[in-house]
Amino acid sequence: MPSFAIGETDFLLDGAPYQVLSGAMHYFRIHPDQWEDRIRTARLMGLNTIETYVPWNAHEPQRGGFSAAGGLDLGRFLDLVQAAGLHAIVRPGPYICAEWHNGGLPEWLIEDGTIAVRSRDPRYLAEVERYLGAVYEIVRPRQIDRGGSVILVQIENEYGAYGADEAYLRALTDMTRAAGITVPLTTVDQPTDAMLDDGTLPELLSTASFGSRAEERLAALRRHQPSGPLMCAEFWCGWFDSWGEPHHTTSAADSAAELAAILAAGASVNIYMVHGGTNFGYTAGANDKGVYRPIATSYDYDAPIAEDGTPTEKYWAFRDVIAAHAPVPDERPAARVPARILETPLERALGLVDAGLERWGAYDTAPAATALGSPRGFSRYSVDIPHGGALTVGEVRDRAHLLLDGRPVGVLDREAHDRVLALPAAGELSILIEHLGGVNYGPRIGEAKGLIGPVRLDGEELRGWRAAPLELTADEIREALDARGTALPTGAPLGGPVLLGGRFEADPSGDLHLDVRGWGSGMVWINGFALGRYSARGPQETLYVPAPVLREEGNEILVLELRGSERLTARFAAEPRLGPTEF
Repeated sequence: MPSFAIGETDFLLDGAPYQVLSGAMHYFRIHPDQWEDRIRTARLMGLNTIETYVPWNAHEPQRGGFSAAGGLDLGRFLDLVQAAGLHAIVRPGPYICAEWHNGGLPEWLIEDGTIAVRSRDPRYLAEVERYLGAVYEIVRPRQIDRGGSVILVQIENEYGAYGADEAYLRALTDMTRAAGITVPLTTVDQPTDAMLDDGTLPELLSTASFGSRAEERLAALRRHQPSGPLMCAEFWCGWFDSWGEPHHTTSAADSAAELAAILAAGASVNIYMVHGGTNFGYTAGANDKGVYRPIATSYDYDAPIAEDGTPTEKYWAFRDVIAAHAPVPDERPAARVPARILETPLERALGLVDAGLERWGAYDTAPAATALGSPRGFSRYSVDIPHGGALTVGEVRDRAHLLLDGRPVGVLDREAHDRVLALPAAGELSILIEHLGGVNYGPRIGEAKGLIGPVRLDGEELRGWRAAPLELTADEIREALDARGTALPTGAPLGGPVLLGGRFEADPSGDLHLDVRGWGSGMVWINGFALGRYSARGPQETLYVPAPVLREEGNEILVLELRGSERLTARFAAEPRLGPTEF
């Protein structure tokens, strides 16, 4: 069998020095029918390895219900990597960051707030051991020394930026070895002395994450680790987008120069991201460093391979750099099938508050969403108020749409630190809470969503609440529209929150890009597949529709429009629009 090991200065493949030329792509951010295409495109850029995280909360949304089916079939993804002639790196966390909801930690693990995550807490380690055991059942037979593709496995993720608990890291390492993982184990941290010291163990290979000043960062890594191969395990060639901020781009020439410096130093590299993909559904995370910033649906990352699989200028620049250090295939990626331009009316509408989707529970005071099972997506609250006045809320996580007797009266937004709203009169107060991304980095990982009380009217706490989780699936929306929906009037602006439905014809041989300009904010499903959130705040102006989602005829589009819209059609653009790089 082949072997992969850590040498005095290099990785060793069957005993010979080997420079890892890897690119990050996340199987869970790519439609599974497109995995093979994206892997092939990366190979043709000159890469010899593909790296992926593993998101615990996607694989095990309910405790004990671990699944690796469909779009979560890690085994199939690794097999496709091997079939393409490439190696693989697996980073199972349990914490992954990745701009992913809660950094990959499942809601059921953190909802009661008593388990100390990313620590030696025995309750946490017991759950982690069970999770890693399930992941390693997939990875173990696919290691290179067993005839598979996997050459490296990472322990935790950027732990030096979070803690300094050697016992915790050693517990994860022992679990990994006990589960039959025999390939070399790594850690990754930013190349500062403190993070590199705190984030690893002597028996693990330290790697670095950075996007510039390559020589300086590699020198810092070498000072920390006098022997062993140098590796930038996250070469940041772009950056992620957040709602309400500019679209981030980096110069292809500058990124290529940094890549050239890494390779010229003899270091290995993992390009983060070589292909970013999409935060489909409710999977996007958020950052909070004093101001809460939810991550956009597109995870394009200004990567060499764009969200829809198109090779970019950066792709060709990186390919030229790699060609100076390693063989690059003569073959070039196939031309993309261009997206079509079409527009179709939305035909049916139903006010969300009239849809009857809630399973209400009774509460004396307003509960956080943890009391409702920490639902993804949304939660809804209702209370009778005896008079108008100043409504104050302890905190909203993350955006509250308030209606009085069914009429919109305002929005409280966490990003704006909104806590107070004037209500005009007595009536039934209905509050729809958007649960935007769970914080994925830092000490606020796993915080509760929903209304964080107390909720008061003119200083008096409101009592007698009803509350319900509202996951909002395509099946629920379709059934509600079929049962209660009405024909959509033409030419008139539409208020929200409202459910909308329509049908359209499209050739499923190529992707679509749903143009959301002119809409407010909300969610979209096509043929039951959750594309993700949209927002007029930008920078993202289209939602990516993978071709495998489409049908030959009778395609269905469902929309939750939260704020209302003047455009009552679904318009598909010729190309993606990620918005301006400056506002």
